[in-house]
Amino acid sequence: MSKIAYVFPGQGSQTVGMGKSVAEANQKAGEMFELADNRLGYSLSNIIFDGPIETLTLTTNAQPALLTTSIALLQCLENSGIKPDYTAGHSLGEYTALVAAGAISFEDAVYAVHKRGEYMEEAVPNGEGTMAAVLGLDRQVLKELTEEITANGNSVQLANLNCPGQIVISGTVRGVEEAGKLAKEKGAKRVLPLQVSGPFHSELMKPAAEKFINVLNEIKIDDAKIPVIANVTAEPMNNASEIKEKLIEQLYSPVLWEDSVQKMIDLGVDTFIEIGPGKVLSGLIKKINKEVRIYSIQDMETCQTVMEELKN
Repeated sequence: MSKIAYVFPGQGSQTVGMGKSVAEANQKAGEMFELADNRLGYSLSNIIFDGPIETLTLTTNAQPALLTTSIALLQCLENSGIKPDYTAGHSLGEYTALVAAGAISFEDAVYAVHKRGEYMEEAVPNGEGTMAAVLGLDRQVLKELTEEITANGNSVQLANLNCPGQIVISGTVRGVEEAGKLAKEKGAKRVLPLQVSGPFHSELMKPAAEKFINVLNEIKIDDAKIPVIANVTAEPMNNASEIKEKLIEQLYSPVLWEDSVQKMIDLGVDTFIEIGPGKVLSGLIKKINKEVRIYSIQDMETCQTVMEELKN
């Protein structure tokens, strides 16, 4: 039996105009943008459709914008008869996965990720934290050297374990620079500084996590109807209290994306459908396993194509 997973992208995949074609072509998709505007009390949809990109890229806008666009795209699949066996998302995308799995209502998720963005921005003063991608170094080697640097007073951790040979580190500017230098000495092919506004998925996000508990207490979290693969553990979760716990931990823990994809494959998934702008996750999945089928739904056109292919 072939199994299907829906996967949802995280921050960084946003582009001005995303979701516009589907909002115009599909009534339910269009409604998602209206619901988001109403819940947030400002026109997020204007920022998504018309930009400017600087405003869209602000963490407080980018997070609800990506969630809204992905859920709008999901509406196109509603009557397709396709049902996922698992859902998963990269960092912010985990919230989209939880909406798709029926654990959190769309409006509550939009509100939660807007606040999440706000607290992530506030957690570390601008310019004090950063992230970098380390290419071509073994995970264990990198983990050991970041632990050593952190123990010496400059905080840095593994943040995203994306695919073999691609790991993002996160921490203080000094910690990330030191880790990058040491990683190269240990044989990393490249170290690429990332254009981010803070040290996400590092210990420095603990103050954000403490504030964010109140937001998760305000919203209703149900048991998931479809198992969601958690970023923090790379294991399926259904239980409402576990979901809440993992969402808080997720702010300061590494995103185990490679492990999550591998877990779904071990559970029998052979078809991945990335729903949202860009094809970042499709690229990572391909690097994790070349045998699986990967589809990407980014607009009305790709949605039609994917539905046709899957019917056949």
